[in-house]
Amino acid sequence: MTDETGLRERKKQRTRQALSDTAIELFLKHGFDQVSVADVAAAVEVSKPTLFRYFPAKEDLALHRIADHQGEAARVVAGRAAGQSPLGALRAHYHARLDAHDPVTGLNDHPVVQAFNDMLYGTPSLLARLVRYAERDEELLAGALLETGGGDAPGDALTAGLAAAQIITVHHRLAQENWRKLASGRVIGDALVEAHADADRAFDLLGAGLGVSFP
Repeated sequence: MTDETGLRERKKQRTRQALSDTAIELFLKHGFDQVSVADVAAAVEVSKPTLFRYFPAKEDLALHRIADHQGEAARVVAGRAAGQSPLGALRAHYHARLDAHDPVTGLNDHPVVQAFNDMLYGTPSLLARLVRYAERDEELLAGALLETGGGDAPGDALTAGLAAAQIITVHHRLAQENWRKLASGRVIGDALVEAHADADRAFDLLGAGLGVSFP
């Protein structure tokens, strides 16, 4: 990569981040449905066509905040310790993210994070777009599971795909449940204990159904 190419890429990254940050600020201040793509473009001083080159849909402006978690489950499985099972690695990782109050777990009481989660889980079009993100997570995780050698037959893509769908769904349901805990007024210390218990119950259920294929 030349210096000029690197400069262009850094400029694109800055523009993408500015668009997302500005959009989220406007969404949280005025409401997602009350802010148009034109409003965001004008605030960043770019044209609407330019904005759409970075973000195909209005919802992507908001979901860019969690884009760095795309493929995280697949990375955990691929990078697990020798002898550790895929589910064991995912369970340990999820508990660690809970203890870190990672916003992606839904268990973070910072006012801005809570406002973002309120917007995310309270806006149907954002939830619908989140499904698209989940589908990509499932594809990546299925690929990582296939490489573990799991399944009753080599290259059992169906088993890996079904397992990935269940795991990613569990992650999203746990995050939504954690958000509900805080949205109802629970304090994070109390909610954390229950969130760990919920996660163990969820992974126990996953293990009971998937343990034979992905021990």
